[in-house]
Amino acid sequence: MDSITTDFWDVLLWSFWFFIWIAALMVWFRCLFDLFGDRSLSGWGKAGWVILLVFVPWLGALIYLIARGRSMTERQMALVAEQQAAQQEYIQKVAGKSASPASQIADAKALLDSGAISQTEFESLKAKAMA
Repeated sequence: MDSITTDFWDVLLWSFWFFIWIAALMVWFRCLFDLFGDRSLSGWGKAGWVILLVFVPWLGALIYLIARGRSMTERQMALVAEQQAAQQEYIQKVAGKSASPASQIADAKALLDSGAISQTEFESLKAKAMA
């Protein structure tokens, strides 16, 4: 076999192992972030998991995923829901609440009574409020 074929398979094999290594690192870091983000786990529990994850990283991550995988998902979903609620609250705060048609008409009537707007402008504002 010539060296080009051998080199290609070597590159392919190294690429595969590199992909596996990066994926394993991502899983390991995800387990650590979830561990420290869990408010229900005691400090001793976290310490035990950290010891397992540090000294036996890949087996520890596998055990962590098996033992706490479902609660990881629940915590992530709760976090996403909190972030969406905060975003909605911020949007409503920035955009402001739209006034009801009755309050818009009352405000327009007050402007008409003070002489700030004319009768035609009042009718226009009233029509917009009713639309």
